[in-house]
Amino acid sequence: MTLWPDADTPRARAPDDTRIYAVGDVHGRADLLDRLHDEIRRDAASAPESRKMIVYLGDYVDRGPDSAAVLSTLTERPLDGIEQVCLKGNHEDFLLRFLDDPGICDLWLMNGGRATLRSYGLPVGRVGGDEAAAALSAELRARLPDAHLRFLEGLPLSHQAGGYLFVHAGIRPGVELSRQTAEDLLWIREPFLGSPYDHGCVVVHGHTPVEAPGVRFNRINIDTGAVWSGCLTALVMHADQWSFLRS
Repeated sequence: MTLWPDADTPRARAPDDTRIYAVGDVHGRADLLDRLHDEIRRDAASAPESRKMIVYLGDYVDRGPDSAAVLSTLTERPLDGIEQVCLKGNHEDFLLRFLDDPGICDLWLMNGGRATLRSYGLPVGRVGGDEAAAALSAELRARLPDAHLRFLEGLPLSHQAGGYLFVHAGIRPGVELSRQTAEDLLWIREPFLGSPYDHGCVVVHGHTPVEAPGVRFNRINIDTGAVWSGCLTALVMHADQWSFLRS
């Protein structure tokens, strides 16, 4: 690893003739996602690059009011003419784990799962006991459209394009991508956020909410806390340039 202590500007290029949009944590804010998609459509319509791609960084569900609607948008209404890559976030992992292990029910509910359940027509108060949690897990599985379940089960953990690496939370510094654990890619904060090292790419991530996009020479954080702030952010990359769109 190379230490660049005084560098603040990301050093990466998108693939030739390619424009990439990366979208931060949506967390059930289907309204903001629709607005951001409108911004992306307008930008893409006037962009000169022949290839356009959109990478969603995960956390589509939980906390916000319309998790089911967000998944419907991503599975049923992809943006025309734009390649779509959807990564897994820790909240998608929570949902899938709950379907297989109702024992994590209380933990998931404390982390925003109630909002997801409500979006599928399952208003939930206090869940008492293993039997109730198992029944709730079975009911959610029954109500999840097949397309939503297939989408969730097929989400990759990372995507690389040009000099950019896209992940939900970050990476463990000094560890090759092939040796990164799912736990780190979905959950890490430190030592990643404070790392002063060149990772060999610019890591584009979410997971840790910030008031404004966090730009460092080795990473760009675009989780602007949509569920609380009302602002969903997209990073736009082309050649060696980058900028932001916000809902």
